[in-house]
Amino acid sequence: MIGSGKRNHTESHGRSHCDTSAMLLPFHWTFATIPVNSSDTPPNTPPIEEQPAPSGINPEPDPSMQEFYKLQEDLLKITLLLSGIVFVSVWIFYSLNIALNYLIGACTGVVYLRMLAKNVAQLGREKSQLGATRLALLIGLIVVASRLDQLQIMPIFLGFLTYKVAVIYYMMQTAILPGSR
Repeated sequence: MIGSGKRNHTESHGRSHCDTSAMLLPFHWTFATIPVNSSDTPPNTPPIEEQPAPSGINPEPDPSMQEFYKLQEDLLKITLLLSGIVFVSVWIFYSLNIALNYLIGACTGVVYLRMLAKNVAQLGREKSQLGATRLALLIGLIVVASRLDQLQIMPIFLGFLTYKVAVIYYMMQTAILPGSR
């Protein structure tokens, strides 16, 4: 009804029937100005570099946490290396299908290891005990493997246990050669 002189509700607001972007964003964004140089900053505010850190946050990680992160990194590297070696070996001696099933389990084990490490890192600060929700990952994978004909439970489960072999390897290396870590 553009030529009749009457305007409908959409035209009175400056929107047409085809203007969907105006319907999705009915408000306008406004941005605050950020001071660029020191002449724009208020005189009582110290620069960001000079402001002290909040009292509960330590800018340098605790030495024990650094050791934990090193352990986490080492276990992840060993797990990935073992997974690659076993994957290639299974592919050579068995078949690609079994090797891929193993790889699915090994990847699930790596995800499980990462979830475990994240929970352990939060243990003292945010949580008082570890949760068992990580096991739902393995249980879900086993349930899916039992429903699909292409997936085999045993290679997937053994692939999942690869991270445990990495833990045993790390413990044996630490026990035999304590100065190497």
